[in-house]
Amino acid sequence: MSDERLGLLRDIERAAVAGWPALETEFVDGWLWRHASGGSTRANSVAALAYSGADIEASVARIEALYRSRRAPVRFTISEVSEPAGLDGVLARRGYAHGDDHVTMAKPVAARRATATKLAIETSDRPSAGWLAAYLSGLSASRRDVAPRILAGLPRAAIYASAMRAGEVVASGLSIADGAVASVQCMATLPAAQRQGAATAILAAIERQAAAAGCRALYLQTGAGNDAAIALYRRFGFAVISRYHTRRQ
Repeated sequence: MSDERLGLLRDIERAAVAGWPALETEFVDGWLWRHASGGSTRANSVAALAYSGADIEASVARIEALYRSRRAPVRFTISEVSEPAGLDGVLARRGYAHGDDHVTMAKPVAARRATATKLAIETSDRPSAGWLAAYLSGLSASRRDVAPRILAGLPRAAIYASAMRAGEVVASGLSIADGAVASVQCMATLPAAQRQGAATAILAAIERQAAAAGCRALYLQTGAGNDAAIALYRRFGFAVISRYHTRRQ
């Protein structure tokens, strides 16, 4: 990976950590231990973006003790910019299983005019009841319980985008501008509105917000097996720039 892409990936990973904050956090030798009592894997795994310890085995043991105190599984998120560089191998040797693979996608922010659509697009600095219902509709029970509490702790820069039809929110999206990058998060479309351009309209609205905020790149992260979503994002101009996975004890 080029230095430019590596720098972009570091910016994205740091922004992703800030953009979906866990309910409990603690720094352990530079790593960020995260716990959210269920729901999102990312909010219940260690963000290993920096390491300041001298004994990696001792650091891992401290992480394990923290999760054990919450009676929660021990997870690390491992990306190309995780530190130290040999962390994935250390965890593998300790018996940690390789979890699901994910992709990080990005695209340059481009000027994008609003296009004619049968859907009304609204943006707000807080989630409406309709936005929340659309977003939660496709989540598992554990994620539906935790997600509203995580949303309550999002940075003030969060923008909630809604696609409206006949006054009803049929699709949701969220973006948080963080320096040079802006996220695409919480994308969901109600079943009755799928394949009607709602998600693309949400993405266009998010890109306009990112351009107005002076961001240079949009990014998103999704499951490597989520073929339909990845195809949609590719059509919009996103490209896969990296992959990451979890390690679970």
